[in-house]
Amino acid sequence: MAEHSHLREANFRLTRCRSSVPRARAMLRARLGEWRAGESVSECGELVLSELVTNAVRVPAPGDRLVGVRIECRGRGEFLRLEVSDAGEGRPEVRQPGELDKGGRGLLLVEALAHRWGVDERRAGIGKTVWAELLAPQADFTPAECRIAAVSVRPGQCVRAWGAWHPVRAVRSERFASGGPVVVIVLDDGGPALRLHAAEPLTVRTTPAVEAAPVVPS
Repeated sequence: MAEHSHLREANFRLTRCRSSVPRARAMLRARLGEWRAGESVSECGELVLSELVTNAVRVPAPGDRLVGVRIECRGRGEFLRLEVSDAGEGRPEVRQPGELDKGGRGLLLVEALAHRWGVDERRAGIGKTVWAELLAPQADFTPAECRIAAVSVRPGQCVRAWGAWHPVRAVRSERFASGGPVVVIVLDDGGPALRLHAAEPLTVRTTPAVEAAPVVPS
């Protein structure tokens, strides 16, 4: 298997305090160092993660709730996905601060550095997950396709349905009337949501394929 298809990931939790921001940067730097990621990827990743964690520790939330961080890296940083989850309400929005404003530029930086970013409801519990994906400059990165259970699909991936690839905007869990688990996958291209049993397999990939989508059945 080609090296760029190797997936590495790490998860950790942080307390809701200002000191968690430099701690998150240090943990990301250590992980990327272990994975031999490029320096430019590490620097951009630290900046983006700092902004995401800063927002997460500032948002009003129950005092005993922690901030969750997930790092996904392929190859030596050709693709880097950062996820920060918090128990706060609302969704962060890009602001256009004035010259005299001291804050409000964090998501502008994320938008400038990330290939794409977004906000999704947490599958279980309260709050949200803010994620950002970074691609190394001139990276030749084509992630391998794989089959996974519907419950394992994540926002930002693409799923194969109706003969084409569809980007995933959000994933939430429900239950059938009979009590069984069901996963609702909301697509980012306006197609109807997929409503599947949690264990049903789907073909996914991390980045979208460039192809014309056929007409989706109504």
